[in-house]
Amino acid sequence: MAPILKRKPKGSFKLFPKGMRKNTAASVQEGGDIRTPTKPRRGIYLLPNAFTTAALFCGFYAIVMAMNQSFDHSALAIFVAMVLDSLDGRVARMTNTQSEFGAQYDSLSDMISFGAAPALVAYEWSLKGMGKLGWLAAFVYCAGAALRLARFNTNIGVVDKRYFQGLPSPAAAALVAGFVLLMEDLHFLGRDLSWSTWSITLFAGLTMVTNVPFYSFKDVNLRKSVPFIAPFLIVLAYVAVVSDPPKVLFGLFVSYGLSGYVVLLWRWRKGRPVSIVQTSVDDHHHDDK
Repeated sequence: MAPILKRKPKGSFKLFPKGMRKNTAASVQEGGDIRTPTKPRRGIYLLPNAFTTAALFCGFYAIVMAMNQSFDHSALAIFVAMVLDSLDGRVARMTNTQSEFGAQYDSLSDMISFGAAPALVAYEWSLKGMGKLGWLAAFVYCAGAALRLARFNTNIGVVDKRYFQGLPSPAAAALVAGFVLLMEDLHFLGRDLSWSTWSITLFAGLTMVTNVPFYSFKDVNLRKSVPFIAPFLIVLAYVAVVSDPPKVLFGLFVSYGLSGYVVLLWRWRKGRPVSIVQTSVDDHHHDDK
């Protein structure tokens, strides 16, 4: 006997069709678009945030050491924070543990380590004797770092990845901390270099909020094979830094701080767009030529 097929009532429907129930239930509707949130954007992961916390500690330690008049320790702590800050994002990408929490936590850590700490170190070391001009320069630097980080977070999707828009806050911190470390190594007193410190602090703070393009090194593929000369050049760079860290590090970051203006002048002379904010796909292709 043939089985009796039951016909579904006319007009019947299922609220969650088969195969779509799980995805639709987990979706979030924003502005008419249904988006399924990914797990890494919701989770909090220990490993990358541990590096961020260590960088935050270095920034706090730099402030404490500046209050104790140990300015060489303050400057070194800021450089250690730079190394840790460069590692947390790479660790998150390598272990696939990126999260929105980590991105926000990293920005707050950067504000302490590369915004407040260098400004307070410069003020305690040299700018305190200048009165209002001294703390105003330190505030301009601190505000510049805050604005730089806020703009980076909001423009991250429209900026040419090969360049930073304005001087990165770690490089700006390295300018200030490198100058303090170098002068401490040469046994100069901060109160005798007030105007030099004032100029460097103001330059770093203002350059962070400009549109000057600074090469980001993000297009360097570390997994690609390189010529034999490349490891040898890395060894030479390592030897140069170890031979005299204060002079070499400060010289490197001064060169990087001026390189953006060289790139800006070069792009202007070549007739290329000065702005690195991509308003269309054609802008990116134009820069690749």
